[in-house]
Amino acid sequence: MTEQPGTPLAARVAAFAAETTAQNIPGEVLERARHLVLDSVGLAFASTAYPFSTTARDALTTFGTGDCPVLGTKDLLSPRDAAVLNGVLVHGLDFDDTHIPAVTHVSAAALPAALSAAVATDATGLDLLTAYILGIEVSARIGIAAHGAFHDIGFHPTGVAGAFGSAVAAGKLIGLDAAGLTIAQGVVGSMASGLLEFLEDGAWTKRLHPGWAAMSGLTAATFAQAGWTGPAAVYEGRFGLFNTHLADRERRPEAVAEGLGTHWELLRTAVKPYPVCHFIHAFADSARILREGNALRHGSTGAIQLGDIESVRCAIHPTPRKVVCEPEPNKWAPRSEYDAKFSLPYVVATVLARGRFTLAELDDAALADPDVLALARKVEVVDDADSAYPAAYSGAVEIRLTDGRTISHREQVNRGHDERPLTNAEIVEKFTDSMALATDTATAERVRSAVLGLGTGASAREFAEACRG
Repeated sequence: MTEQPGTPLAARVAAFAAETTAQNIPGEVLERARHLVLDSVGLAFASTAYPFSTTARDALTTFGTGDCPVLGTKDLLSPRDAAVLNGVLVHGLDFDDTHIPAVTHVSAAALPAALSAAVATDATGLDLLTAYILGIEVSARIGIAAHGAFHDIGFHPTGVAGAFGSAVAAGKLIGLDAAGLTIAQGVVGSMASGLLEFLEDGAWTKRLHPGWAAMSGLTAATFAQAGWTGPAAVYEGRFGLFNTHLADRERRPEAVAEGLGTHWELLRTAVKPYPVCHFIHAFADSARILREGNALRHGSTGAIQLGDIESVRCAIHPTPRKVVCEPEPNKWAPRSEYDAKFSLPYVVATVLARGRFTLAELDDAALADPDVLALARKVEVVDDADSAYPAAYSGAVEIRLTDGRTISHREQVNRGHDERPLTNAEIVEKFTDSMALATDTATAERVRSAVLGLGTGASAREFAEACRG
């Protein structure tokens, strides 16, 4: 695409999206996209085993049903309500993919928006896959342009950036031209939201953000289709996204339209190895490496004991520190599994004590483990002058033992980052584990086949039906 610097950013994004077909997308992007979808669908199934999924379903069915399938369930809802519930299911365990520089869960909004729009318009599976990729490309660039500042202000980038990506994905599927896609972005700018206040008390609101972004994108696209208007300079304008949401913070709005069609941000999307906030992953790996490399065990004769630990020092960048280390009472003694997902001290202490961190480490018994809680209280947090944030989520752990020795490890680039990605085979393995929480192996195989074959024959509706519970 030829970029025209004088053209509003939304129009440049729209021109790219309108011109793009599956034939313009490299094969490696299409294949990685299928595996990102596989990870998302597996997590949606897993989420159905948790109470928040039932609560969300009960809230949405208050408004009636429809004919759009919901991932991992037997439910059929209206396209917009299905998008909300699918977003909740994909993101609810906080185990879904993250675009690292954008600090944004990109699939959790783009997939629900694209799926609902594709089913509603009887699109092909390939059209669905193409729109999903476009949604990721747009939302990732908006997060990149913010340079990590959304979190610093108190906005959840997934709810903000995801709304724009969803508007483009949905608009592409309902047949908007470049002018219509420009308007859709302008309209959805007034819906882009998502507050981080849930960090204060462990509320469930973050789980809703990507689904709400997907629903907002669908709404904005249909308003544009009907003839509504939206501001052209929704990104860079005087009262556009970056001047209102980020005020005097560092940002680079022009990044929204850079490299479209030549650089695919989807390939930089990280799949999570742990079911916790991505800011903690490098610390979990550092703690695991220290445990394994120093024979640190809980109750193992001849090894370093947990009681031998005098203190644990974790160095983290100030911006993610606000998310996973504040407010302090909630982080050093999590009150719920959602608190625990965003607690650096709890995760580090758990990995040191148990040698792992899975969904089982978030159950009530784990949260009440006195040894883990006692070790968490020994964790102190300091600012990390050498952190690579937001380019990567660095983590450094130093353990001081009671005999005066000190052991330490640093992960400068977190595992899952595009420099250290999980392989497609590892994503399939994670999918298998996720599906085992909620369904049988026959269903898991049916879903895996449908997802990895997305875009090779079946319609979007057939695909959605294959991914039901």
